[in-house]
Amino acid sequence: MLDRFSALLGKASAWLTLFMVLVTFLVVVLRYVFDVGLIWLQESVVWMHGFVFMVGAAYTLQQEEHVRVDIFYREMGPKRRAWVDLVGVTVFLLPLCALLGWKAFDYVAMSWQLQEASRESGGLPYPLIPLLKSILVVMPISVGLQGIALLSRCVRTLRSN
Repeated sequence: MLDRFSALLGKASAWLTLFMVLVTFLVVVLRYVFDVGLIWLQESVVWMHGFVFMVGAAYTLQQEEHVRVDIFYREMGPKRRAWVDLVGVTVFLLPLCALLGWKAFDYVAMSWQLQEASRESGGLPYPLIPLLKSILVVMPISVGLQGIALLSRCVRTLRSN
C-alpha cells in the first residue's frame, strides 16, 4: 500500500512537470508576444518546480533511482543488500525525515498563522504560499513512509531462505 502511495505521488509529479512546461511556455508567449507579465504565473512555475522535486522524492526512493554510491552494493547478493538498506533506512533515512519534518513544522505553521502571501505585488495570494510550503512537511512524511515500505521488504528478504 505504501508503494502504491509513492507511485501515485510519482505520477502526480510527472503530470505536474508537464503542466509546468506548459505554464512556462505560456509565460514566455505572454511576455514576448503580448508584452504581458503575470507575476503570479511566473511564481507558480518556481513553486511547481520545487513541488515536483519534493513530491517525487518518495517515488524516486521506491524506484531505487535515488543517489547512492554503489561501488560495493551492486556486487552484493540480495541478503547483503537487504542488510545495507536496513541499516541505511534506520540509521540515516528515518532520522533525517524526522528531523526535516520537525524543523519544517514550525516554519509551515508560522506561514499559516501569518496568512503569508507573496512579497511581490501581483504575486500568489494567501493561502497559496502556506499551502505550497506545507509540502515541506509532506515530503519527509512520504519519504519516511516509503522508507518503512523498504524496511518491510528488507525484513522479508532476510527472513526468506
